[in-house]
Amino acid sequence: MIASVSVSIDPRIDLSAVVLRARRPDDAFFCLEQPERGGFGLATLGSAAAIEARGPRRFEQAAARSRALGSDAERDDPAGDPDAPPGSGPVFVGGFAFAPDGGATPEWSSLAPAQLVLPELALARCQSQARATLTAVVEGDEAPQAIVERLERRLGTLSPAAEMPLFDPDPVESPRISGAAPPEHYEGAVARAVERIRAGKLEKVVLAREVRVHGPRDHDPGALFDGLRTAFPSCYCYLVGTPELAFVGASPELLVRREGARVQTVALAGTTRRSADPAVDRHLGEQLLSSAKNRSEQAIVTRRIEQRLESVSVWVAPAEEPVLVRVQNVQHLATPIRAQLANPRSTLELAGLLHPTPAVGGEPWERAQGLIPELEGLDRGWYAGPVGWTDLEEDGEMCVALRCGLLRGRVAHLYAGDGIVRDSVPAEELAETEVKLGALLPLLS
Repeated sequence: MIASVSVSIDPRIDLSAVVLRARRPDDAFFCLEQPERGGFGLATLGSAAAIEARGPRRFEQAAARSRALGSDAERDDPAGDPDAPPGSGPVFVGGFAFAPDGGATPEWSSLAPAQLVLPELALARCQSQARATLTAVVEGDEAPQAIVERLERRLGTLSPAAEMPLFDPDPVESPRISGAAPPEHYEGAVARAVERIRAGKLEKVVLAREVRVHGPRDHDPGALFDGLRTAFPSCYCYLVGTPELAFVGASPELLVRREGARVQTVALAGTTRRSADPAVDRHLGEQLLSSAKNRSEQAIVTRRIEQRLESVSVWVAPAEEPVLVRVQNVQHLATPIRAQLANPRSTLELAGLLHPTPAVGGEPWERAQGLIPELEGLDRGWYAGPVGWTDLEEDGEMCVALRCGLLRGRVAHLYAGDGIVRDSVPAEELAETEVKLGALLPLLS
């Protein structure tokens, strides 16, 4: 049985800094922020319970296990409180690998293909409201007083005045950057994908590449996360941590947000760079909006998401035209999509219904699924998988893990991908991945 208590806290507190400063070497930890969305933040520490699953049914299995755990919860936070920030009360946080059994290579060990944690401590904030929630899973004959004492010790480790760690570059040794495979490998993969598309095998496939940053000392996930939330305040800035590793990034892409029967998502596809010159930046955006190649790629993603949601919804309403989404180093085409569910579906089940969209997978997926690992030659792990949270009402949100890095000791594994269609040019697609890698590289080198 889940037992929890929630209290109001000062919304001016840096929630992520509090959690990262208080974490112990054996702690699980999680941060998700979108600063421009009313200062939204969710930061958690510790593990009262954990859910793991793998295989094609990992989303349904995770949903069923979280539902069972929360079925008889004792909590003092009233469900549906309109003043409570999203993510208040007991929540499950974590994510999913891109592939059903993804993350099998050693660098991904300690992140299962599906992994959700019910944290001992969760701090949530949005607008002018913030809550702290302490949660325990009561099993067997454990004394209530022992549970209270354990949670009080956790609360006692927090410092409201905590600040995020500062980035302190090594004055002597610089990081070394290397590709997991030479750039020519990626260009060759793109060329072979274009051949398959032009032969009518599929419409689109997304291919990723990996770059590694070898630091003179262990990479600091808190400093990198702080840099990302500062540079990308409109993105979903996320950090999933275990004692062995940290998975961190800044994604512009919402996979799904569920609030009761209301569902929101976005079709995101088509990318170009930014410019410091406003006139040039506008021109680049106009070119992107008028690009037949990028509009076609965008339409593929929008169509697939509509089809998936129509199977479970009363209505689905995509925006009539794509809009530009601008972040620090790139701009994208995006089509917001809303839906009304016909019957209850949890956030996790909806994530499984939509993942992977053609924005990170391919179309048709049945043909792209085997082609991606064949051409990429890497284990994506959690790259391009869903990351986020869900509460005991099964509301929540999941973003797509893009612009990301896996930090393990002195090595940072960075991932970026691009959508390949019939008009793709290998050198241009390689250059676009370089632009996307530019989200993290400056913060690590």
